Amino acid sequence: MNLALMVNKFLRCMSLTLKKNKTTNTRIGMNMKTELIQGAIFDMDGTLLDSMPVWEHASERYLQNKGIEVREKLSEILFSMSMQKGAEYVKENYHLTESTDEIVYTAYEKEVQPKEGVREFLDKLQAEGIKMVVATSTDRPMVEAALKRTGLLSYFERIFTCTEIGKGKVEPDIYHAASDFLGTKPEHTLVFEDALYAIGTAKKAGFVTVGIYDAASEKEQDKIREQADIYLEAFAEAVGRI
Repeated sequence: MNLALMVNKFLRCMSLTLKKNKTTNTRIGMNMKTELIQGAIFDMDGTLLDSMPVWEHASERYLQNKGIEVREKLSEILFSMSMQKGAEYVKENYHLTESTDEIVYTAYEKEVQPKEGVREFLDKLQAEGIKMVVATSTDRPMVEAALKRTGLLSYFERIFTCTEIGKGKVEPDIYHAASDFLGTKPEHTLVFEDALYAIGTAKKAGFVTVGIYDAASEKEQDKIREQADIYLEAFAEAVGRI
């Protein structure tokens, strides 16, 4: 069975939405002569984990646990900030002695949760024999702390970080390193991402891209739908249809 048939069968099973190629009006991958999707590469923040908005409230709990009174509507101030930027703001404005990495680590270790339906989704891929790894811009200590606590670590054969690879996701190096480890070619490998620029990088490198909805990138959802080969609004929705 060629890749097109295997991908279509896989996607029907997982209830994903596969776009049609605009120029040929046929499903992407119809001319690829190979066996099947053999591997999957997952981003972490905003894809596996609902980590983007967590710092809004985790910061207040962090300060309260240290006996520090919150002087302002901190969650509103941090709403538009990344976790790293939020930690920098809290450290500076509350005169904390901890490093920003230590503050962020606490959030990953104690606060961040998986997106709804992620475990069931990973169970399904595992049952289908799809090998999985994580490729993330977050540093390893935070990744391992979050994935261990949430029980997701055991699904993945390895973690790849941009820091260890030496390049961010504007370059495809981390995806190639991950697929080399998996022993799969890009055209046999799904890349799950919530960021538009990362989807573009992976797609240009020949991977089958899966765009994941995340509220933090709400303004880019139309472009993500257009760019990604596959678009998934929610893991839970897909699992519910299996």
